[in-house]
Amino acid sequence: MTLLHIAGAAALLLWAVRLVRTGVERAFLVQLRGWLRAGTRWPLLTALSGTAAGLVLQSATAVAVLLTGFTAAGTMAAPVALRGLLGADIGSALAVQVLARDVGAVPPLLILTGVTLFLRSSGRTPKQVGRILVGVGLIFVALGLIREATAPLSDSPALGAVMGYLAGDLLVAFGLGAVVAWALHSSVAAVLVVATVAAQGAIPGPVAVALVLGANLGGSFIALTLTIGAPVAARRVVIGNTLLRGGGAVAALVALRLVDVPLERLGPDPAAWAVNLHLGFNAAMAVVGVPLAGLVIAVLTRLMPDPAGPAQLRASALDPGALVDPPRAVACAAREVLRLGEEVEAMLRPVIRLYDGWDAPLAQAIRDTEARVADMHTDIKLYASGIGRAAPEGPHTERALQLAALARDLETAARTVSRRLVPLAQRLHDLPEGFSATGRREIADFHDRIVTNAQSALTVLMSLSPDAARALVAEKERVREVEKQLQRAHLERLARGGSGASGGGGGGGGGAELSGLHQETLRALKEINTAFTMVAYPVLEDTGDLLASRLRHEGG
Repeated sequence: MTLLHIAGAAALLLWAVRLVRTGVERAFLVQLRGWLRAGTRWPLLTALSGTAAGLVLQSATAVAVLLTGFTAAGTMAAPVALRGLLGADIGSALAVQVLARDVGAVPPLLILTGVTLFLRSSGRTPKQVGRILVGVGLIFVALGLIREATAPLSDSPALGAVMGYLAGDLLVAFGLGAVVAWALHSSVAAVLVVATVAAQGAIPGPVAVALVLGANLGGSFIALTLTIGAPVAARRVVIGNTLLRGGGAVAALVALRLVDVPLERLGPDPAAWAVNLHLGFNAAMAVVGVPLAGLVIAVLTRLMPDPAGPAQLRASALDPGALVDPPRAVACAAREVLRLGEEVEAMLRPVIRLYDGWDAPLAQAIRDTEARVADMHTDIKLYASGIGRAAPEGPHTERALQLAALARDLETAARTVSRRLVPLAQRLHDLPEGFSATGRREIADFHDRIVTNAQSALTVLMSLSPDAARALVAEKERVREVEKQLQRAHLERLARGGSGASGGGGGGGGGAELSGLHQETLRALKEINTAFTMVAYPVLEDTGDLLASRLRHEGG
């Protein structure tokens, strides 16, 4: 029964941590991405941005996924991303410091406030803030349950024997900590469990320290496996973090075994040793790793060069033999539409690089992808008509028509990227002046918002989740308002005489053309967002959430 209670409390802890991360991502993901990009100029600011993101998300792994996405798109250099990830490790360790404290009556207050916000608020952000508060409250509740469940273990002869063995073989304790962090898929949760159990006197101090060091090794492997299919440039970032953080954990364990380390300086008890070591270790890794990030990435680039030659062609998911089975044929069409969407997203992510400097091979790759997308759209349309002939009436025909319409919308987005954004970037390159720092930042931030929404649209296409579909449609309205604000701000800068406009060239012909490029880029990105958002409408129509003119107001 004790083990069952511990397992249940650990499961609640994992779910609560995920609840907080989900709320933050749904309400503040765009702002978080902006924080991370804001620190690209200075190494220390990059690490601090990563620390803030890791603290808010309570997960360095989630930050790693964001940073590797920037690196894969070419909008963030790999050394910069590695510095941000080292900072995120500190942020998640700071989260452990906060969550490991005894806060008395705060948990029920957090849960009460969070549930009230979630049920009574109509806006998306207040509801997600409520979700975050409930998650934080449940983290404290779960830790309390772990304390209650492990209290009797301090006098257990069996556990005493196990801990005695681990105290004599810290390498096994280190490996156990790595496995626990990997199994929980959260070093934050692993360290919190170790600290909570240690506070009951069930884990000796040296064993708790070894478990925490192992959790850092195991935590560094989580992002490594999640990005295994990412481009080589992105994988270098997480491999570099694994080498620094994991290698540092091994080195610290060796020092612990060979040197008489004064662990009592970490705090008054083993629980304090665990959480303070976790923070101190990750801070030390950042101090060492931030200056060495460029060298680490340079070495990994030599060991892991970019692949040469064209990518292998992928077989179409449109199986002609499945047309005799309409449900299977619809599934094939859905898979192909998802592939088409992934191709369009792959065009959209790197196009922003052309605004910083013209890259003819990249521009040609985008055009080639657009031609491939056009062929895929034609094939999907013909395949959908084949489904209609096989099943003239019924839900399968309706779904096939929906998929064909989504393929058309996504192909429209691809044409906008290839035939509008790419030529706009080329025109910008041909001008003697470029966008001002303010104008360039506005374009980059708006582009990143659209990329985030495109990824959300592909998630909706896979999951058919009504909640995700509602959030995507709501974000469409937000994008429209943001585009209006950016256009207004641009015109106000232009009216002030040109120095604050998109270009630095005043009100002459060059300045006027720069202004037009800025405005047209914003409009094109908004249209791409609209095309991706169309993925949500069939889902909302099926659930009755969509009125004839607009998204139904979401109450309580």
